[in-house]
Amino acid sequence: MPRGAVASEVATLEAVTREAVAWRGLLVIGGLLAALLVATSSRYGYHRDELYFILIGSRPAWGYADQPALVPLLAHALHTISGGSIVALRFPSALLAGGTAVLTGVMARELGATGRGQLLAGACMAVGAVTIAVGHLLSTSTVDLFVWTLLSLLLVRALRDGGAAWLLAGLVAGVGLEVKTLVAFFLVAVLGGILLTGPRDVLRSWRPWAGGAIALALWAPDLAWQASHGWPQLDLARGIAGGSSGTSESRWLLLPYQLVLISPFLVAVWVRGGRRLARDPEFRRYRAFPVAYVLLVVIFLATGGKPYYLAGLYPVLLAAGAEPVARRASLSRSGRVRLGIALAASLAVAAYLFLPLTPVDRLAGSLPAAVNYDAGETVGWPRFGQTVAQVYADLPESERRHAIFLGGNYGEAGAVSRFGPPGLPVFSGHNALADLGPPPESATTVIAVGFREQALLRWFGQVSQVGRIDNGVGLDNDEQGSTVWLCRDPRTRWAAIWPQVKTLG
Repeated sequence: MPRGAVASEVATLEAVTREAVAWRGLLVIGGLLAALLVATSSRYGYHRDELYFILIGSRPAWGYADQPALVPLLAHALHTISGGSIVALRFPSALLAGGTAVLTGVMARELGATGRGQLLAGACMAVGAVTIAVGHLLSTSTVDLFVWTLLSLLLVRALRDGGAAWLLAGLVAGVGLEVKTLVAFFLVAVLGGILLTGPRDVLRSWRPWAGGAIALALWAPDLAWQASHGWPQLDLARGIAGGSSGTSESRWLLLPYQLVLISPFLVAVWVRGGRRLARDPEFRRYRAFPVAYVLLVVIFLATGGKPYYLAGLYPVLLAAGAEPVARRASLSRSGRVRLGIALAASLAVAAYLFLPLTPVDRLAGSLPAAVNYDAGETVGWPRFGQTVAQVYADLPESERRHAIFLGGNYGEAGAVSRFGPPGLPVFSGHNALADLGPPPESATTVIAVGFREQALLRWFGQVSQVGRIDNGVGLDNDEQGSTVWLCRDPRTRWAAIWPQVKTLG
């Protein structure tokens, strides 16, 4: 029998023997996760990134200095349509987080899991710290995690059966690349895994290359924008590697951090999955995934990538490891109890640390605030805007016509745009907001936050302190205690000041 016919017959037999997808249980798991995220979505406030997305999304572009266009455009659209509802803004994230859990269970089925294995895979992903953390906010990471999971599922099918799955994978990858360029690293790593361990025969088909062409075509607008603006994302990547981001970590923490991305209690599940994919002859067509994991570890260690950049590979590892763990646990009551406790403990810890469950007036000095940097980023923005509004209101009417707000970072600018006084133009040199400047030369009065007095004195003849930022709950976040400056009499033109204000990171 010809080689192709044998492969086709084997694939047909595998399709017949695979169990049905445990849709009911998986949808319950995904639905409960989504419901939890929606129910807690408004307990604190906007994250600085969400305020930033709403602001830059109001200025549509093919790309931005620090990211592709899709999430900012989505954020602004949701904000506008809902009338500023934070629940509506975060609703897609809750659905995507629940969908990620469901897809992880479906992928377990594609890898031969029974119903119990599918449910365990979905449950592990649902209670994972990274799923809950990114599912609470509208961020590029939320969409990126879902994209990697769906892409992994399609690649599992493509590596086994070929066919249209390659084209669908290209479509999903292209959309993902308009969200976060991290998808490109995933694709390169999987291709490297195929070249190193096989199955290399899939590359003789035109379909993988057609899928790649589809992805590249969808990514083209962002690539064209980056090329025409001098590839600012490369400068951003260097800044992140140097620690300029609030969530940057030492590169030597990258590997230890992997133990907590899902849960310390569930490490055995994804480790077992990685071993099965790497060693089990039954999974030889999927060895590209564990190889991709190793390649990405090396790449992110070398480039200073953030530890959570590997999060998108855990769904396929959990999908591969869930069935043997579930089978072993089912052999005894104690095994089932231990597994249940591990899942419950994972959910409890992740929810406590990464959802806004601690009352905001008790957040200062709490463990969630110490562990979860993003918790502090969701507190105090309305008061920030009100403080600036009061300074603006105290200006003479003739001076208000020539006043602007200048923020040292995009969160400050986003907060004043959302909560500040109507009619006050908002500027910042941070990331994509730099492209919206410089301010007009008629802007001779500046309310500034996030700058040192010495820098402002280089640009303005008069600089005075007129206020201080206080979030009202004593939380030591990035803006707490910042000085509000009132600056007058520019020493030079804004065109000369603006290059000194611009920052990437």
